[in-house]
Amino acid sequence: MALIPLDLPAGVYRNGTELQAQGRWRDSNLVRWFENTLRPIGGWRTRSDTASAGQVRGLHAWLENGGDSWIAAGSYNKLYVYNAGGTQFDITPAGLTSGNEDAVQSSGYGNSFYGAEAYGIERQQLSAIVPATTWAMDSWGEYLVACSSSDGKIYEWQLVTSTLPTAITNAPINCRSILVTEERFLMALGAGGNPRLVQWSDRENNTVWTPLATNEAGSLELQTSGMIECGVRVQNQALILTNIDAHAATYSGPPYVYGIERVGTACGIVSNNAIAVVDKGALWMGNRSFFFYSGGTVEEIDCEVADYVFSDINQGQSSKVAAVSNANFGEVWWFYPSSSSNENNRYVVYNYLNNTWAIGQISRTVGVDAGILTHPIIVSAANKKLYEHEVGFNYDGVEPFAESGPIVIGNGDNVMAVTQMIPDENNQGDVDATFKTRFYPNDLERTYGPFSMSNPTSLRFTGRQVRIRIEGSSSSDWRVGINRLEVRQGGRR
Repeated sequence: MALIPLDLPAGVYRNGTELQAQGRWRDSNLVRWFENTLRPIGGWRTRSDTASAGQVRGLHAWLENGGDSWIAAGSYNKLYVYNAGGTQFDITPAGLTSGNEDAVQSSGYGNSFYGAEAYGIERQQLSAIVPATTWAMDSWGEYLVACSSSDGKIYEWQLVTSTLPTAITNAPINCRSILVTEERFLMALGAGGNPRLVQWSDRENNTVWTPLATNEAGSLELQTSGMIECGVRVQNQALILTNIDAHAATYSGPPYVYGIERVGTACGIVSNNAIAVVDKGALWMGNRSFFFYSGGTVEEIDCEVADYVFSDINQGQSSKVAAVSNANFGEVWWFYPSSSSNENNRYVVYNYLNNTWAIGQISRTVGVDAGILTHPIIVSAANKKLYEHEVGFNYDGVEPFAESGPIVIGNGDNVMAVTQMIPDENNQGDVDATFKTRFYPNDLERTYGPFSMSNPTSLRFTGRQVRIRIEGSSSSDWRVGINRLEVRQGGRR
């Protein structure tokens, strides 16, 4: 007999076949690896009981000068704010142009004659996809500035719930996005309907946009064949992302004010909301990869779940992808729609502190990190309400789990006869283990368990490759370390 430690590295590996994930975790939901242990993520609770009229595609939290917090939320046809108590106020600007709750495309099913192309093959792009409407929001001092991608006007709201936001005087229209720089310029991205134009107001004055010798207003057109999607503040620069590349705007002072240079190619962002800024830089999802920028040049992130994510994302609705930072755990979450859904129903998480990945299923549309507020705020796609996350251990009836790839002895030729499990779990009984065995990769899989991980447990099963599924209670903060199996090594079969 021998004790085999199940010392699986942190994070999920989901590229290629199941056997290629041997000795690794291959599937997960509602769990993370933090401080060298497997544990559940925090649960959630409602922040406001009032739902929005449509799916929220933009969220911003900030403090007014008096210290009170506000949250702004935008849908395809509405703009709301929530005060510190969670009360919702409809502040939709008068005359706001409604957009699309879902992406609209005419290049998919039904666009051509029946049988014109092979079943299951992505259609040719015969016409443009009109993306789902998103909002870009930022703080201008204590005021809110916001721009809907379908409306294109830049609005300012001055904290009076009975007064609607108004379009900023002299600001360009038909904009794709906005950004307030570290130097206090308001930037209009894709300004005036030009998808490559970056235009900025005078410093500290968002109503002056015409360049004069007496101000610092100005504009530059990106040298790119793509179109601007969004921009963020990072490393004392404004990072501007198109659908194909990345550009950094650096303040240089008069007369040119800003200089813009390309910092990455073939690194376009998949949607306006698919970027998160953390202390190390900015991270975003592209069409087939994830990227990171911290000054210098853009770097592609080696992703151990890319095959799983990008082979089953709904490309037609990818404009709904949204990134949310969770800095307390060193994570960035991306919520995205799977191929079987028109709405975000899955997530992928990158832990930039330990360079690991996790996957799972939650229906969320957009969110903001903790900081202004005590907990991250993320909006549910199911009921369109704001939720506080990382609170307690309520998951709406779903239990967290992690499941491994095959575990083998030596080169995998020998059969294992498992007789006992010695668990390593801190709460004694809050976690169950289930084992799944095969003798070869495509063999019928046999399941044993679940077994409580409260004490050493007698087992009786054999297999050339064994997988373990850890399923935790949805009501406790459990921890799982290095479990051990007592194994009798058999011969070949």
